[in-house]
Parts: sequence; structure tokens; C-alpha cells
Amino acid sequence: GLLNRTGIPREAIDYIVYGTVIQEVKTSNVAREAALGAGFSDKTPAHTVTMACISSNQAMTTGVGLIASGQCDVVVAGGVEFMSDVPIRHSRKMRKAMLSLNKAKTLGQKLSLASRIRPDYFAPELPAVAEFSTSETMGHSADRLAAAFDVSRVEQDEYALRSHSMAKKAQEAGNLSDVIPYKVPGKDTVEKDNGIRPSSMEQMAKLKPAFVKPFGTVTAANSSFLTDGASAVLIMSEEKALAMGYKPKAYLRDFVYVSQDPKDQLLLGPTYATPKVLEKAGLTLADIDAFEFHEAFAGQILANLKAMDSDWFAQTYMGRKTKVGAPPLEKFNTWGGSLSLGHPFAATGVRLVMAAAHRLKKEGGQYGLVAACAAGGQGHGMIVEAYPQ
Repeated sequence: GLLNRTGIPREAIDYIVYGTVIQEVKTSNVAREAALGAGFSDKTPAHTVTMACISSNQAMTTGVGLIASGQCDVVVAGGVEFMSDVPIRHSRKMRKAMLSLNKAKTLGQKLSLASRIRPDYFAPELPAVAEFSTSETMGHSADRLAAAFDVSRVEQDEYALRSHSMAKKAQEAGNLSDVIPYKVPGKDTVEKDNGIRPSSMEQMAKLKPAFVKPFGTVTAANSSFLTDGASAVLIMSEEKALAMGYKPKAYLRDFVYVSQDPKDQLLLGPTYATPKVLEKAGLTLADIDAFEFHEAFAGQILANLKAMDSDWFAQTYMGRKTKVGAPPLEKFNTWGGSLSLGHPFAATGVRLVMAAAHRLKKEGGQYGLVAACAAGGQGHGMIVEAYPQ
């Protein structure tokens, strides 16, 4: 899709970096397998990174590093997630039994080992979006975060409805133009984001809590939904782009990565990343024309906005004298977000960056700020600058 959109020849690509979160053992270096499957030369190196929901952000900044260090001129970066067919493992007992069977040399040894297999061995280990360090699901953490920042169920539903309404409006206006039609094997061709479903506050209020029952506030309607998806972006220096006859869409101007407590601050990455990346770029919140934050949960977004607008939080937890301030909503995720467009874990970062770039071009802004939280209590912030028209 990227090659067709840009017309760049495969041989011009020096390196490919992709992110993924739920890895398939057979394609653990999915970047390499995808490159070969897309017809790239076997001489084009490719590697895969993983950093939870900011994996394609890591892929992009890895590409920037390769170019800045003089190792490469042209890099393709992106991310991919296949949520409809995630690997499901056998139980540990079953895995050990199967490995022992594989090592057994005689029929007697194999029969003896097989006789020890019990019915409970066949129970699979189902995947869950849970923290290894805390054993807590991300949804449960989001519910606790919303409660800690006094974000109500109504506020969360209102924000989720806003996301879907904004996405619907952007889609009808033709703004979500990066989507490449894809023929699903055995099914129809997907030509546009198909999770955009503006509902009503009345309908959303009927849903039961999804994680903390019965009194939680996070529901299916105010959480991002998991979906298949892939993304790709073409990165090169300005000089190289102009020499090849391309007009860049935007500069990737600066970026930071942050990490914090994975138990009580799991989803506060944007709060920590925003002031750092602004200071690094020599900008203030008022300089930003377009904000694109990853919407893992409506409660997570609203908790971050409250944390960013709190002097107490800045002084107590961040070691800062004053708050950075909350982004104005009229500049914030105005084309929808992960709540309405879906969240294919590793692919989301590129979507955020390109949404910021397209918004800057359409609205005449100069600077965009991308921020996201990620599992493990990590986060990312990036400044995107519009290329002069």
C-alpha cells in the first residue's frame, strides 16, 4: 500500500523496521517476513521491535536513528497486529509433557509419558491484556485510574461518544484518507474504518461494567476495541526526499520515551511525556495546533487531562514546579481516536503521527503533539511539524 501510494521503488528502501505486540512464533521477525512477502529484495534488512502500544512509535524513532547516524537514507517503519487470530498456548503441564514425548526414544518411554497426561493438561492458556508484573488487566487499571481522578461514568461515556462522532464526521469529510482497501480472505473488502458507531448516552448507559463489577465505570462502549490492522510510513531526510522528487508531509521534529509505576500509573504516559517533549523541542503547550493522544480508554484520557492540569500532581509525582496544562479539546483528537477507529496495538503509533500531519496540513497549523501510554507503565511523546506548503 505504501509503495503504491508513494511510487517509491523497492530498491530505494535501505531498511525496514516494524513493531508488533502479540508475536506469532513462526513469524517472530514479522518485518522480515512481510518485506519478503511484499516483494522486497532479500538484500533489504528488516527487524521487528516491541514496546506494547507504542511499538510502531519505536519503529519510527529507530528509523530516525538509522538515518541520523548515517546508516541509512530511506527507511520504512510501521506496525502490525492480528488480533482475530492470536496464538493460544497449551498449559505449562502440557507443554512439558509434549517436550518430554519429543525426547523419548523408545515406544515404551512414549507410552509411559503419554499415560501421565491428565484432562486438565488440555486447558489452554488464553491471552489477556494483563501486566506481567502486577497480574492486573489494563481495563481494571483504567477503572482504578478513573476512580483515583474522580472521572465519572457519564464523563467517560460523553468522551467516547465525542470520539465516535468526530471520527464519523472526519470519515464523511474524506479526512481518513490513509486507509488502504484490503480484501479479507473469504469475506468482503474492507475499504474504510468499520468500528465507527456513534450511539447515544442512553444506549451507552445500559452497558454493564466490563472489568470492576458491579460498580466500575469502564465499559465496552468507553474502551478502545481490538482489531486487526497494519500501518506503514516512509521516512527519509529532507535532502534525500527532495533529491528523489518527493514533497514531505511533515518533519518528525523531536521525541521522548518515559516510564513510571506500572501499577498505579500504568496509563499516565502522556502526562509524563508531554512536558518533556515540549521542553526538548523548545515549545509550550500553546504552540501546539493539533494534539493526537492514544485513546486506550475514555477514563484514561480524562485522567491524563486532569493530571496534566494539576500543580499538585506535577509537584508530588513528577518533580516539577508547575503543571504543563491540559490540551484544549478544540485541538484534541478532532478526527476521532482509538476509541472509535480501533486499536491494533502495534499499528496505532503511525496512525497517530499521520493524523497529526494531515490535520496540520488541512488546518494550517505548524506543530502537532503525539502522545501515548503503553503496557508496562511506559509512554511516548513526539513533536510533528508541518512541512511548509
